[in-house]
Amino acid sequence: MRADRLVSLVLLLRQRGRLTADTLARELEVSTRTVLRDIEALSTAGVPVYAERGRHGGFALLPGFQTELTGLNHDEALALLVAGSRSGARAFGLGSALASAMRKVVEALPESYRATAAGAAQRLLIDPEIDLLSRRLAAEEVPDTIMAEVRSAVLAGHKLRIHYAAVNQTPKWRTVDPIGLVTVRDQGYLLATRSGADRTYRLSRLVAAKELAEPAQRPDRVDLDRAWQERSTQFRTGGDDQVTVLVRVNPARRGDLVGTALAVLAEETDADGWLRLEVTFQDSRHAEWALWQLATNAEALAPQWLRTSLRNRAAAIATRYGLPS
Repeated sequence: MRADRLVSLVLLLRQRGRLTADTLARELEVSTRTVLRDIEALSTAGVPVYAERGRHGGFALLPGFQTELTGLNHDEALALLVAGSRSGARAFGLGSALASAMRKVVEALPESYRATAAGAAQRLLIDPEIDLLSRRLAAEEVPDTIMAEVRSAVLAGHKLRIHYAAVNQTPKWRTVDPIGLVTVRDQGYLLATRSGADRTYRLSRLVAAKELAEPAQRPDRVDLDRAWQERSTQFRTGGDDQVTVLVRVNPARRGDLVGTALAVLAEETDADGWLRLEVTFQDSRHAEWALWQLATNAEALAPQWLRTSLRNRAAAIATRYGLPS
């Protein structure tokens, strides 16, 4: 436990600079006296910790002090930072870097820990490639050469030239200012601006990408979580192809309906206990697909074209599986 605390103490000083004994004690959840003993132990072990007295004093490391982990390179360190989701590392083109980084981490472990850690890792599995029904979970693939250009432009703050194929459109070249990368359920997205307007690009639809030398026009700091929520809101409330549907649904399947819709505009309960919802979908195909999944657990009340489309589809299925004449 003390060894872990000493490492944490060094990392705190590395990341945050000069800190008082009281601040270190709060961060490490120990007493101030324990912190002073730990500082003395680090100094004895050769770690260059020094004290600065006075009103703004505290403890700090000598400038230039480095602690390296078996030579992690930039991409390996980045892979570890996004390793909370293995799929995230894969979506950002960092899968091989993550594997390499983890090998170096294992090599850096004390010999007595290696066997224990390896055995424990064999008993933990995150995001397998198939589910319990042996269905392969589809992960979008982005060529490494394209992903490397995108990632480099995002991290370096350079403009990015992309050849992008929007839905039902031929690919077009455009120059964007990259903001950040987001992965959602194995789907990767590039958040950017183009001529000052917010844009979101599906990484799997990139045909080519080239990092430019020109600096990107973007703020120095970004809250990606907030930016993603704002893009999500824009997507749900905008778009010329969106359709609004009035539907009755079995309460037991409400979650399935709402989970596929873009937004719920209104909701009430009918006399028979079923729910009546006004919901929006991305387009007509999305609406038809969502209602078809619910079978007899839902009924589209409006618009009429959706009722007709669902009836025609059901009739075609009934004809195909009808009794032989």
